Amino acid sequence: MTLTPVHFFSHGSTMMLREHCSSTDYWKQCGDEALKHGIKGVVFMGAHWDTIGDQIQVSTNPNPAKSPVAYVHPSKYVDYELNPDIRTANRCIDLLAKAGYNVSGNDKFDWIHDVYLILVRMFPKACPPTTIISLNARYDPHYHMKVGSTLRHLRKENYLLIGTGGSVHNLYRNRWAPMLRFRDNFAQDSPPETWALEFRQAVEDVFTKNSGPALRRAVTRLMKHPEYRDAHATDDHFMAAMFVAGAAGDFEDEGTFAVLGAETWELTNMCNTQYTIGSW
Repeated sequence: MTLTPVHFFSHGSTMMLREHCSSTDYWKQCGDEALKHGIKGVVFMGAHWDTIGDQIQVSTNPNPAKSPVAYVHPSKYVDYELNPDIRTANRCIDLLAKAGYNVSGNDKFDWIHDVYLILVRMFPKACPPTTIISLNARYDPHYHMKVGSTLRHLRKENYLLIGTGGSVHNLYRNRWAPMLRFRDNFAQDSPPETWALEFRQAVEDVFTKNSGPALRRAVTRLMKHPEYRDAHATDDHFMAAMFVAGAAGDFEDEGTFAVLGAETWELTNMCNTQYTIGSW
């Protein structure tokens, strides 16, 4: 059976809704390819929705609103019609429950820019049926990797699995002045700092030089990298990488390596790399 690709997208700042760059072009390219191959829907794990305790949730809100974002004119996203896939959401709940997760639906959850930013860029004409899986706020890498492996079979049914987080995403170490003063998130009046460059390279090495179960082991090891805490002050934006490794790190995936499709530096120290594992 054919396996759909899996994407690890760094969504970056909210300004990625406004500005065009190599990353937004790559997201559109991936969306066009997905539509060409008739995907049934998209299953996301983002970075901005997490749940407490040992639980995980799946969005079952049939009419979600969009959380507003700063520094972007509402015309860029308010009229984009969301398309929640309640049937697939309930199926994901069933699959995760059978795998031992304390999982439930959330019929009040409103979508956040980490997901709808990607959807607007990938599928500007119409949102495909979409399911959103939450994080768990303990940020256990193996927990989130197992979520990906549990839902991996959906790839054989022509669903597209996407993790949307960040390769280097530490808001406290970004340089915000050019965006606050000039609305220029791509201003680069100095090079990225060494810790950002080092961890960015480690992520590329892991994704492009490992496959199958080796990818899963290597991605989890990144959280022990000496520059990890500088690159990620909080763990939320790196759990999407665990989800992706789980979804594309089976023995059946051995020999299928990720490609780095695009990269955009924002705010000096935020590195938005876009990885795809597999092809159509």
